[in-house]
Amino acid sequence: MNVVWDWQYAAEVFPDIAVNGLRITLWATVLGSVLAYALGLVLALLRRSPFRVVRTVTWAFIEFVRSTPLLVQIFFLFFVLPDMGVRFDPLTTGVLALGVHYATYCAEVYRAGIDAVPAGQWDAAVALNLSRARTWMTVILPQAVPRVLPALGNYTISMLKETPLLLMIGVLDIVGVANQLGSRAFRYVEPITIAGVVFLALSYAASLLVRWMERHVRYAH
Repeated sequence: MNVVWDWQYAAEVFPDIAVNGLRITLWATVLGSVLAYALGLVLALLRRSPFRVVRTVTWAFIEFVRSTPLLVQIFFLFFVLPDMGVRFDPLTTGVLALGVHYATYCAEVYRAGIDAVPAGQWDAAVALNLSRARTWMTVILPQAVPRVLPALGNYTISMLKETPLLLMIGVLDIVGVANQLGSRAFRYVEPITIAGVVFLALSYAASLLVRWMERHVRYAH
């Protein structure tokens, strides 16, 4: 009789999925998020450059990346760039792809946060004769960034759920490890189900953190 669920087998595969797969998933998500936040802020500032050519090139880059599938970008970085002499290991490729892709979305979030800063703040900075750099660092960004933290957190959750795409280039995240274990024993019910539950737990915990940030930001303002 073919048992639908084997608790003994589930207990055997759980450590690999919840430890090895989880470690890679978290690394890809955290490093990808850091890259997306930093690059997204740079792109948002370049969109406000006084030079029209810089604004245009930045806009074109953002639209191009947002309008092409993440999987295509992953394949381009992993399979095409080596032909041009640029080669990264699979995990680095995945982090770069996730970070650059989501940076274009984060840039729009930052732009909205910057636009939400009252015009009087800009006028006050001019009246105080602050330099452009100091205006951004001490007046505008400290007000804009906290406003957009919940939205950035939502993109991190989305990035977390996109990490299984990295399986296509050999990165064994939670789903990758589950699929590998399932193919060895020709049993997929337990490992894939466990992978889904782990992702559910991670996403729910992250969503609670985002809600906390939303309440904190709302209270602070």
